[in-house]
Amino acid sequence: MRISQRSQKDTRKPRLNSAFKQLMQIHWWMAGSYLVLFCTGSLMARLEREQFLRSELYDFHKSIGVLTMALLTWRILTLLRVWWRKYTRRTPKLSSAWWRTFALHTSLYVFMWGVPITGFLLSNSFKANNVKFFGILLPDIFPKNEAMVEIGRNSHFWLAYTFLAFITIHIFTYWKVVKANWRRWMNFIRK
Repeated sequence: MRISQRSQKDTRKPRLNSAFKQLMQIHWWMAGSYLVLFCTGSLMARLEREQFLRSELYDFHKSIGVLTMALLTWRILTLLRVWWRKYTRRTPKLSSAWWRTFALHTSLYVFMWGVPITGFLLSNSFKANNVKFFGILLPDIFPKNEAMVEIGRNSHFWLAYTFLAFITIHIFTYWKVVKANWRRWMNFIRK
């Protein structure tokens, strides 16, 4: 009898609310967007100025950067809904593990915001009206300023690679979740 009760408990899955599911969907959309940004950014940095399709690659990179900022806004609003539902029922247990998780995720959100903003700084400082969202010209956030170009370039580069290091920490911290999602994805593809 104990075995059957235990097996029933083990087969039950935790109930996830729709806000949390939506947060996870946004998470994976953003993960894909940042993967595209890292790949295109690394490729762009190696291309010669006269290289064929170089400017189109820059425009695509900037468009995906704008998209990630929109997704980040949606993600933060959804996260606030999740927190509201979770922490109005009970306050968090402020253990060292909770603080580590909080610090890691806060750092990731700072980088998710900082990397695109420094990209805007670099683009706007270099040339006015230089950021398009899939062909739609966006207003400048920063004024054109030759002195800020190198600051924008260095901060965008170093924040991006520091962000990548934090993403790696995040992946290893949640390795079991990553493996489970990978298996689920591979099973989906095989069907």
